[in-house]
Amino acid sequence: MSDFVIFILSHGRASNVYTIETLRRCGYTGKVVVVIDNEDEQAQDYYDKYEFVEMFNKAKIAATFDEADNFNDRRAIIYARNACFDIAERLGYKYFIQLDDDYTYFEYRIYNNTRQVPVQVRDMDAVFLTLLDFYKKTPFTTISMAQGGDFIGGKNNKMAKSPTIFRKCMNSFICSTDRRFQFLGRINEDVNTYVKQQSVGLLMGTIPFVALGQKTTQKGKGGMTSLYLDNGTYVKSFYTVLFSPSCCTIKPMGDKHMRLHHSIKWDYAVPKIISQQNKNGQNGTT
Repeated sequence: MSDFVIFILSHGRASNVYTIETLRRCGYTGKVVVVIDNEDEQAQDYYDKYEFVEMFNKAKIAATFDEADNFNDRRAIIYARNACFDIAERLGYKYFIQLDDDYTYFEYRIYNNTRQVPVQVRDMDAVFLTLLDFYKKTPFTTISMAQGGDFIGGKNNKMAKSPTIFRKCMNSFICSTDRRFQFLGRINEDVNTYVKQQSVGLLMGTIPFVALGQKTTQKGKGGMTSLYLDNGTYVKSFYTVLFSPSCCTIKPMGDKHMRLHHSIKWDYAVPKIISQQNKNGQNGTT
């Protein structure tokens, strides 16, 4: 993996970058770079504590993409996401994965008649090698690992019963400097991006066989917590509607405690491209 690096995106959590410890505990031996911005008051603490730290100019990156609002509030991860392509290129890496700073586990999520519970990953090197091999051999613009919430219900979950690559792409992103794309919208940037960018023909997806887990949103200090607390899921979800009104709606989600959340109609979201071999007059088709 000489051309691959892990970027951990962090802000205001110099003493709590849990993901590094989790990666090492799960057997990752490669290079890890903490990515911070020039507006972070804890910048020096990051430099003091971690071996590899890269800083980017937040205002400069903000001018390169559509934030989808005029709030002038840059407490969001999207700036780091879009900065990573240039950072990777400057450091000499072609491939990289973006990770948040608050992961607590990586697990295999493979269910069958004999294995019906998650199994902790012990060799993250092998996991990343496998994911990277798949990425290199396919036209995916980016791929993600699954999240624990994708498997609510355990062995009875539909992804556990019939695992397949699914179109949503969140939280972790394997990328390449020669497959550049832009993340969009200050808030809900992952959903905004995987819906809008796939609507114009890019391919993104989540690999369901390995999952990551993180601390509960809006519980940990720093990061985007204050932004979420200020705006809530009501404002958050409407960003995706702004970018993709033809396929995204807002509806209540939950069991006992309902909240408004985005809902994507994939039949309206992405192009249906018919293979050239099925063109009229070929292979007996009409």
